[in-house]
Amino acid sequence: MDIFRTKSVEQSIRDTEEPEHRLRKRLTATDLTVFGIGVIVGTGIFVLTGQVAKQTAGPAVALSFVVAAVVCGLAALCYAEFASTIPVAGSAYTFSFATLGEFPAWIIGWDLLLELALAGAVVAVGWSGYFASLLHSIGLTLPGWMAGEDPVVNVPAMVVVAILTAVLVLGIKLSSRVNLVIVMIKVAVILLVIIAGLFFVKLANYTPFIPEPVASPAVEGLRAPLIQVLFGTTPVAFGVLGIFSAAAIVFFAFIGFDIVATAAEETINPQRDLPRGIIGSLVICTLLYVAVSLVVVGMQKYDQLSTSAPLADAFTAVGQSWAAALISIGAIAGLTTVVMILMLGQSRVLFAMCRDGLLPRGLAKVHPKYGTPARLTVIIGVVTALLSGFISLSELAELVNIGTLFAFVVVAVGVVILRRTRPDLPRSFRTPLVPLLPVLAVLACFYLMLNLPVETWLRFLVWMAIGCLLYFFYGYRHSRVHGIHTMK
Repeated sequence: MDIFRTKSVEQSIRDTEEPEHRLRKRLTATDLTVFGIGVIVGTGIFVLTGQVAKQTAGPAVALSFVVAAVVCGLAALCYAEFASTIPVAGSAYTFSFATLGEFPAWIIGWDLLLELALAGAVVAVGWSGYFASLLHSIGLTLPGWMAGEDPVVNVPAMVVVAILTAVLVLGIKLSSRVNLVIVMIKVAVILLVIIAGLFFVKLANYTPFIPEPVASPAVEGLRAPLIQVLFGTTPVAFGVLGIFSAAAIVFFAFIGFDIVATAAEETINPQRDLPRGIIGSLVICTLLYVAVSLVVVGMQKYDQLSTSAPLADAFTAVGQSWAAALISIGAIAGLTTVVMILMLGQSRVLFAMCRDGLLPRGLAKVHPKYGTPARLTVIIGVVTALLSGFISLSELAELVNIGTLFAFVVVAVGVVILRRTRPDLPRSFRTPLVPLLPVLAVLACFYLMLNLPVETWLRFLVWMAIGCLLYFFYGYRHSRVHGIHTMK
């Protein structure tokens, strides 16, 4: 049983030319960069900055964002090489198939499905909360059964998912235009908040920049970080270690740049534009995060910040309550594009897996008019709507984090393997300092994975076990690569 058979880069590229499975090339470097910003900048910038400053890092939270950005940057450089060398839909799944083999590729694809499905639903629920809050501020209160803390059916979440599903079906270019408009709104809101906040910054609030370390209450049982269970360490708040602990939290504000790689097959000049889109979106978002975090801890002493709405409350504390409504609008715009691009990424990963026969191949047919995987997009829309409408997902949100980090590790390893096995491939972008940089990426991502709770690891392993069963009962037998190997 050859479960490590690889799919050649040449075969992957030939598959993109099949008429019924051919996606239309419509995207530019600008489109990709805006996609990246659209999915990275969500509520994290409005909530996470103050929350982590108060509880873990103090004013040095800006350094935590820089540390997290460096970890993401290491992974981004690996993604950029792969995406420009193998410009095929599927992102880490496709890269793994070319380097590690079919079974590892299936595992990473299954992992990405978990990450993107849960993330899309979680963010849609967050969108609903901000939308209901904004309506309430103008005198319109939605009934508790359809929106609020514990609704029976989360109607706003389901409606926004349905609308975005329709946009995604109607074409990648329309999706990119809608994304561009909404990203411009939320970036404008963020820049206005930064500029307005500068007028209320007090230098005294930055002292001490790195507060003295204190032992934080140990998290017990299955909620304890795995690293604490393995090594008996006690979590520390503040100090230098607090900066790195905070980096493990704010890292998740950067999740999403890897989704740019899923649009490789729809990019006009992927060899040139994919590295620009991946790295460009990461750099822009890092600058925005650092600027916002410095402003919020400068406006209000870090130990007085609110944990639910720190940016809005910081403006209220200085008598500028108008900013709260503005921040809600920015958050709604931010979350709209996040949901859309997570669903886009999921549809392209599923599309690649179905085209390879690991899942039903008929689902990978492209719509003759719109040039999108319409069947898969609708299925994903229905599943995401049901998850966001009926299931409480707060407990499962950390699965998104472990899934993303696992994908980063696989991509970093894959870059080293492909350099050894196929040195002849044309690479328009080359990850510098191979193998040192990919090794650093693996170590950094694994360290952050160890900081996740034990129960997150257990849920992740259960999901992977289900995936293994599905592969051996269906994927292995129906794989197109298996058919090619059998004929030989």
